[in-house]
Amino acid sequence: MVSAADRTKRPAVTSVWLESRAPRGRRADQPSGLDRERITAATVRLLDAEGLAKFSMRRLAAEMGVTAMSVYWYVDTKDDLLELALDSIYGEMPLPDPDGEGADWRDQLRGVAAAYRALLIAHPWISSLVGTYLNIGPHALAFAGTVHRIIRNTGLPLNWQTAGTSAVFQFVYGHGTVEGQFRRRCADTGMTLDDFYEEAMGATRAIPGGEKLLDEAEKIMEARGGDTVEERLDRDFDHALELMIAGIETMVARA
Repeated sequence: MVSAADRTKRPAVTSVWLESRAPRGRRADQPSGLDRERITAATVRLLDAEGLAKFSMRRLAAEMGVTAMSVYWYVDTKDDLLELALDSIYGEMPLPDPDGEGADWRDQLRGVAAAYRALLIAHPWISSLVGTYLNIGPHALAFAGTVHRIIRNTGLPLNWQTAGTSAVFQFVYGHGTVEGQFRRRCADTGMTLDDFYEEAMGATRAIPGGEKLLDEAEKIMEARGGDTVEERLDRDFDHALELMIAGIETMVARA
């Protein structure tokens, strides 16, 4: 097992998926039924309930009714565990087969983008972990490979395909991250999305210049439609995604 001192000396570029050691067997004094899968699942539940800031190995061990050292028997660091949790979340997304008969890249792009958005909303803590780690777990690689093949099927020239991927999925990441934090804030205050929105609009009107700003914004909000905040968020996401798809089609036509 890696010591606390050794854990602080790990190279910057590392990953739990690059470990070469074989999984340790259970010691006689280890709790029965404890393994990486169970620890990872408990980590996800705790992160969903309390967020990343409150997460610790001790908190996890207490939640599972074991000692912290028992957890370290299966993972060397908290970073390893967070990386495992992140990859397990990627596994929640249903992925299409871009090479299947009759596959339409537009429909598949819409589906994967919507699934990624839903993931960021359901698990707001993953936003700060995406890019922090190498993201080379099996589920993350399956997601990346599917996206790559969908973008390939658009007909974009090879030198434009990474730009197409970035345009769509960095948009989804940004939209899903902001929406996830907004929904968490509403939940923390015990308010519905609509109640929180109305209170925020009232507060904005009370500041100097707020009234004029909102009068102009309300014309746009009325034009976009939707009776609830939920509907407006969905419309904004869908319409923005259609702009992305139209942009890809335009660049393919130019090429």
